[in-house]
Amino acid sequence: MGIKLLTSGNNLLRLWEGAQNFFNDFQVMYAIEILLFFAMIYFVSKVLRENDATKLMFLYWTLILLGVGMNVFDSELMTKGFFLFYVLLISAFMLVLFNVEVKKSLWDVHKSKEPSEKIQGGGAEVRSQADTERCIMNIIKALQNMSKNNVGALIVLSKGSLPKQVLQSGVTIDAEISTQLIEGIFFPKAPLHDGAMVIHGHKIQAAGCFLPLTQKTSYPKEFGTRHRAGIGITEVANVVSLVVSEETGIISIVKQGNVTRYADYDMLVDALKDYYWQEMPLTDKRTIIRK
Repeated sequence: MGIKLLTSGNNLLRLWEGAQNFFNDFQVMYAIEILLFFAMIYFVSKVLRENDATKLMFLYWTLILLGVGMNVFDSELMTKGFFLFYVLLISAFMLVLFNVEVKKSLWDVHKSKEPSEKIQGGGAEVRSQADTERCIMNIIKALQNMSKNNVGALIVLSKGSLPKQVLQSGVTIDAEISTQLIEGIFFPKAPLHDGAMVIHGHKIQAAGCFLPLTQKTSYPKEFGTRHRAGIGITEVANVVSLVVSEETGIISIVKQGNVTRYADYDMLVDALKDYYWQEMPLTDKRTIIRK
Protein backbone atom coordinates (compact mmCIF):
# COMPACT_ATOMS: atom_id res chain seq x y z
CA MET A 1 0.00 0.00 0.00
CA GLY A 2 2.80 2.35 0.92
CA ILE A 3 4.60 1.59 -2.33
CA LYS A 4 1.45 2.43 -4.35
CA LEU A 5 1.03 5.74 -2.53
CA LEU A 6 4.70 6.53 -3.13
CA THR A 7 4.31 5.73 -6.83
CA SER A 8 1.21 7.92 -7.09
CA GLY A 9 3.05 10.71 -5.28
CA ASN A 10 5.95 10.44 -7.73
CA ASN A 11 3.54 10.57 -10.66
CA LEU A 12 1.92 13.72 -9.27
CA LEU A 13 5.38 15.24 -8.72
CA ARG A 14 6.35 14.45 -12.32
CA LEU A 15 3.07 15.97 -13.50
CA TRP A 16 3.79 19.15 -11.55
CA GLU A 17 7.34 19.33 -12.89
CA GLY A 18 6.00 18.74 -16.41
CA ALA A 19 3.52 21.58 -15.98
CA GLN A 20 6.32 23.90 -14.80
CA ASN A 21 8.48 22.95 -17.76
CA PHE A 22 5.50 23.42 -20.07
CA PHE A 23 4.96 27.02 -18.97
CA ASN A 24 8.71 27.71 -19.01
CA ASP A 25 8.91 26.53 -22.63
CA PHE A 26 5.46 27.85 -23.60
CA GLN A 27 4.96 28.60 -27.30
CA VAL A 28 2.13 29.99 -29.38
CA MET A 29 1.59 26.60 -31.03
CA TYR A 30 0.90 25.10 -27.61
CA ALA A 31 -1.90 27.61 -27.07
CA ILE A 32 -3.38 26.82 -30.49
CA GLU A 33 -3.24 23.08 -29.82
CA ILE A 34 -4.93 23.52 -26.43
CA LEU A 35 -7.66 25.72 -27.90
CA LEU A 36 -8.35 23.25 -30.71
CA PHE A 37 -8.43 20.37 -28.24
CA PHE A 38 -10.98 22.03 -25.96
CA ALA A 39 -12.94 23.37 -28.95
CA MET A 40 -13.37 19.80 -30.15
CA ILE A 41 -14.57 18.63 -26.73
CA TYR A 42 -16.96 21.60 -26.52
CA PHE A 43 -18.38 20.94 -30.00
CA VAL A 44 -19.00 17.25 -29.29
CA SER A 45 -20.63 18.11 -25.95
CA LYS A 46 -22.80 20.73 -27.67
CA VAL A 47 -24.02 18.25 -30.29
CA LEU A 48 -24.86 15.69 -27.60
CA ARG A 49 -26.63 18.28 -25.43
CA GLU A 50 -28.72 19.68 -28.30
CA ASN A 51 -29.90 16.18 -29.19
CA ASP A 52 -30.85 15.27 -25.61
CA ALA A 53 -28.16 12.59 -25.48
CA THR A 54 -27.53 13.13 -21.78
CA LYS A 55 -26.40 9.58 -21.11
CA LEU A 56 -23.95 9.66 -24.01
CA MET A 57 -22.58 13.01 -22.88
CA PHE A 58 -22.09 11.58 -19.37
CA LEU A 59 -20.30 8.57 -20.90
CA TYR A 60 -18.17 10.88 -23.08
CA TRP A 61 -16.97 12.97 -20.14
CA THR A 62 -16.49 9.87 -17.98
CA LEU A 63 -14.18 8.37 -20.60
CA ILE A 64 -12.22 11.64 -20.88
CA LEU A 65 -11.82 11.89 -17.09
CA LEU A 66 -10.84 8.23 -17.00
CA GLY A 67 -8.10 8.98 -19.52
CA VAL A 68 -6.92 11.95 -17.45
CA GLY A 69 -6.79 9.79 -14.34
CA MET A 70 -4.81 7.06 -16.12
CA ASN A 71 -2.37 9.68 -17.41
CA VAL A 72 -1.84 11.03 -13.88
CA PHE A 73 -1.43 7.72 -12.08
CA ASP A 74 0.20 5.65 -14.82
CA SER A 75 1.91 7.90 -17.34
CA GLU A 76 3.64 4.94 -18.97
CA LEU A 77 0.36 3.24 -19.84
CA MET A 78 -1.41 6.46 -20.88
CA THR A 79 1.19 8.70 -22.51
CA LYS A 80 0.31 12.21 -23.64
CA GLY A 81 0.32 11.19 -27.29
CA PHE A 82 -1.89 8.18 -26.65
CA PHE A 83 -4.22 10.33 -24.52
CA LEU A 84 -4.74 12.79 -27.39
CA PHE A 85 -5.40 9.92 -29.79
CA TYR A 86 -7.78 8.38 -27.23
CA VAL A 87 -9.85 11.59 -26.92
CA LEU A 88 -9.88 12.10 -30.70
CA LEU A 89 -11.11 8.54 -31.17
CA ILE A 90 -14.05 8.74 -28.75
CA SER A 91 -14.94 12.24 -30.08
CA ALA A 92 -15.00 10.92 -33.65
CA PHE A 93 -17.17 8.00 -32.54
CA MET A 94 -19.71 10.36 -30.94
CA LEU A 95 -19.82 12.57 -34.06
CA VAL A 96 -20.36 9.56 -36.31
CA LEU A 97 -23.36 8.55 -34.21
CA PHE A 98 -24.89 12.00 -34.79
CA ASN A 99 -23.62 12.71 -38.31
CA VAL A 100 -26.96 14.16 -39.48
CA GLU A 101 -27.20 16.41 -36.43
CA VAL A 102 -23.60 17.55 -37.00
CA LYS A 103 -24.55 18.62 -40.52
CA LYS A 104 -27.47 20.58 -39.11
CA SER A 105 -25.28 22.23 -36.52
CA LEU A 106 -22.71 23.28 -39.12
CA TRP A 107 -25.35 24.59 -41.54
CA ASP A 108 -27.27 26.43 -38.83
CA VAL A 109 -24.15 28.46 -38.01
CA HIS A 110 -24.58 30.15 -41.39
CA LYS A 111 -28.35 30.53 -41.24
CA SER A 112 -29.78 33.80 -42.47
CA LYS A 113 -31.47 35.89 -39.79
CA GLU A 114 -32.34 38.87 -42.01
CA PRO A 115 -35.27 37.25 -43.86
CA SER A 116 -36.71 36.09 -40.54
CA GLU A 117 -36.61 39.61 -39.10
CA LYS A 118 -38.12 41.02 -42.26
CA ILE A 119 -41.03 38.59 -42.21
CA GLN A 120 -41.72 38.79 -38.51
CA GLY A 121 -41.41 42.54 -38.41
CA GLY A 122 -38.53 42.48 -35.95
CA GLY A 123 -40.35 40.00 -33.74
CA ALA A 124 -43.23 42.38 -32.93
CA GLU A 125 -45.84 40.75 -35.18
CA VAL A 126 -48.30 38.48 -33.40
CA ARG A 127 -50.69 36.28 -35.34
CA SER A 128 -54.07 35.07 -34.17
CA GLN A 129 -55.47 31.56 -34.19
CA ALA A 130 -57.63 32.49 -37.18
CA ASP A 131 -54.58 33.58 -39.19
CA THR A 132 -52.76 30.36 -38.32
CA GLU A 133 -55.71 28.16 -39.28
CA ARG A 134 -56.12 30.12 -42.51
CA CYS A 135 -52.48 29.44 -43.42
CA ILE A 136 -52.86 25.74 -42.60
CA MET A 137 -56.01 25.38 -44.70
CA ASN A 138 -54.54 27.30 -47.64
CA ILE A 139 -51.43 25.12 -47.70
CA ILE A 140 -53.42 21.89 -47.46
CA LYS A 141 -55.89 22.96 -50.15
CA ALA A 142 -53.05 23.85 -52.51
CA LEU A 143 -51.33 20.51 -51.86
CA GLN A 144 -54.52 18.54 -52.46
CA ASN A 145 -55.33 20.47 -55.66
CA MET A 146 -51.83 19.88 -57.02
CA SER A 147 -52.04 16.22 -56.01
CA LYS A 148 -55.28 15.76 -57.98
CA ASN A 149 -53.73 17.37 -61.07
CA ASN A 150 -50.34 15.62 -60.73
CA VAL A 151 -48.51 18.92 -60.36
CA GLY A 152 -45.11 18.45 -58.72
CA ALA A 153 -44.34 20.63 -55.71
CA LEU A 154 -41.80 20.95 -52.92
CA ILE A 155 -42.56 23.15 -49.90
CA VAL A 156 -40.10 23.64 -47.04
CA LEU A 157 -41.45 24.71 -43.65
CA SER A 158 -38.62 26.73 -42.12
CA LYS A 159 -38.15 28.12 -38.63
CA GLY A 160 -35.38 30.46 -39.70
CA SER A 161 -32.71 27.77 -39.74
CA LEU A 162 -32.13 27.55 -43.49
CA PRO A 163 -28.65 28.46 -44.74
CA LYS A 164 -28.36 31.81 -46.51
CA GLN A 165 -27.11 30.05 -49.64
CA VAL A 166 -30.40 28.18 -50.03
CA LEU A 167 -32.49 31.34 -49.78
CA GLN A 168 -30.21 33.26 -52.13
CA SER A 169 -30.52 30.52 -54.77
CA GLY A 170 -34.20 31.38 -55.21
CA VAL A 171 -36.36 34.47 -55.59
CA THR A 172 -37.56 36.40 -52.54
CA ILE A 173 -41.36 36.45 -52.40
CA ASP A 174 -42.24 37.76 -48.90
CA ALA A 175 -45.98 37.36 -49.49
CA GLU A 176 -48.93 36.17 -47.47
CA ILE A 177 -49.76 32.50 -47.87
CA SER A 178 -52.63 31.76 -50.25
CA THR A 179 -53.78 28.71 -52.15
CA GLN A 180 -53.76 30.57 -55.46
CA LEU A 181 -50.21 31.87 -55.02
CA ILE A 182 -48.83 28.44 -54.09
CA GLU A 183 -50.50 26.78 -57.08
CA GLY A 184 -49.41 29.61 -59.36
CA ILE A 185 -45.76 29.24 -58.39
CA PHE A 186 -45.80 25.47 -59.03
CA PHE A 187 -47.75 25.70 -62.29
CA PRO A 188 -45.74 23.57 -64.77
CA LYS A 189 -44.94 26.46 -67.10
CA ALA A 190 -44.10 28.94 -64.32
CA PRO A 191 -40.41 29.93 -64.12
CA LEU A 192 -40.06 28.91 -60.44
CA HIS A 193 -41.93 25.60 -60.48
CA ASP A 194 -38.82 23.39 -60.50
CA GLY A 195 -37.36 24.82 -57.31
CA ALA A 196 -38.48 24.64 -53.69
CA MET A 197 -40.82 27.06 -51.97
CA VAL A 198 -39.79 28.19 -48.49
CA ILE A 199 -42.52 29.08 -46.02
CA HIS A 200 -41.45 30.86 -42.86
CA GLY A 201 -44.21 31.54 -40.38
CA HIS A 202 -47.23 33.03 -42.08
CA LYS A 203 -45.48 34.09 -45.27
CA ILE A 204 -43.98 32.58 -48.37
CA GLN A 205 -40.37 33.61 -47.94
CA ALA A 206 -38.88 32.49 -51.25
CA ALA A 207 -39.46 30.23 -54.26
CA GLY A 208 -37.34 28.52 -56.89
CA CYS A 209 -34.72 27.58 -54.29
CA PHE A 210 -32.15 24.84 -54.88
CA LEU A 211 -31.67 22.32 -52.06
CA PRO A 212 -28.93 19.78 -51.27
CA LEU A 213 -29.79 16.24 -52.39
CA THR A 214 -29.66 13.30 -50.02
CA GLN A 215 -26.81 10.89 -50.66
CA LYS A 216 -28.63 7.88 -49.26
CA THR A 217 -29.59 5.11 -51.69
CA SER A 218 -32.14 3.26 -49.55
CA TYR A 219 -35.16 5.17 -50.86
CA PRO A 220 -37.55 3.86 -53.55
CA LYS A 221 -36.43 4.17 -57.18
CA GLU A 222 -39.42 6.36 -58.02
CA PHE A 223 -38.01 9.12 -55.82
CA GLY A 224 -36.70 11.71 -58.24
CA THR A 225 -34.77 14.94 -57.74
CA ARG A 226 -37.70 16.66 -56.02
CA HIS A 227 -38.00 13.95 -53.36
CA ARG A 228 -34.23 13.67 -52.89
CA ALA A 229 -34.02 17.45 -52.40
CA GLY A 230 -36.91 17.38 -49.93
CA ILE A 231 -35.13 14.67 -47.96
CA GLY A 232 -31.68 16.24 -48.23
CA ILE A 233 -32.65 19.58 -46.71
CA THR A 234 -34.16 17.87 -43.65
CA GLU A 235 -30.84 16.10 -43.09
CA VAL A 236 -28.91 19.34 -42.76
CA ALA A 237 -31.45 21.79 -41.33
CA ASN A 238 -34.28 21.75 -38.81
CA VAL A 239 -37.11 21.90 -41.35
CA VAL A 240 -40.04 19.86 -42.63
CA SER A 241 -40.60 19.17 -46.33
CA LEU A 242 -43.93 18.62 -48.08
CA VAL A 243 -43.53 16.93 -51.46
CA VAL A 244 -46.11 16.30 -54.20
CA SER A 245 -45.08 13.72 -56.79
CA GLU A 246 -45.47 14.88 -60.38
CA GLU A 247 -45.86 11.28 -61.61
CA THR A 248 -48.30 9.86 -59.05
CA GLY A 249 -49.71 12.85 -57.17
CA ILE A 250 -48.73 11.22 -53.86
CA ILE A 251 -48.11 13.71 -51.04
CA SER A 252 -45.17 12.97 -48.74
CA ILE A 253 -44.09 14.51 -45.43
CA VAL A 254 -40.37 14.48 -44.69
CA LYS A 255 -38.92 15.01 -41.20
CA GLN A 256 -35.24 14.44 -40.35
CA GLY A 257 -34.75 12.28 -43.43
CA ASN A 258 -37.78 10.09 -42.65
CA VAL A 259 -40.45 10.00 -45.36
CA THR A 260 -44.16 9.47 -44.70
CA ARG A 261 -45.94 8.78 -47.99
CA TYR A 262 -49.64 8.94 -48.86
CA ALA A 263 -50.19 11.86 -46.50
CA ASP A 264 -53.91 12.56 -46.15
CA TYR A 265 -55.76 15.57 -44.79
CA ASP A 266 -55.41 14.60 -41.13
CA MET A 267 -51.69 13.89 -41.45
CA LEU A 268 -51.10 17.25 -43.14
CA VAL A 269 -53.10 19.05 -40.44
CA ASP A 270 -51.01 17.40 -37.73
CA ALA A 271 -47.72 18.25 -39.48
CA LEU A 272 -48.68 21.89 -40.00
CA LYS A 273 -50.03 22.32 -36.47
CA ASP A 274 -46.75 20.94 -35.15
CA TYR A 275 -44.94 23.51 -37.28
CA TYR A 276 -47.07 26.47 -36.15
CA TRP A 277 -47.35 25.31 -32.53
CA GLN A 278 -44.54 27.49 -31.18
CA GLU A 279 -46.00 30.61 -32.80
CA MET A 280 -49.48 30.20 -31.35
CA PRO A 281 -50.53 32.08 -28.20
CA LEU A 282 -51.03 29.81 -25.19
CA THR A 283 -54.82 30.26 -25.26
CA ASP A 284 -54.91 29.24 -28.93
CA LYS A 285 -52.87 26.09 -28.21
CA ARG A 286 -55.54 25.06 -25.74
CA THR A 287 -58.54 25.83 -27.91
CA ILE A 288 -57.43 25.07 -31.47
CA ILE A 289 -59.76 22.44 -32.96
CA ARG A 290 -59.20 20.41 -36.11
CA LYS A 291 -61.62 21.36 -38.81
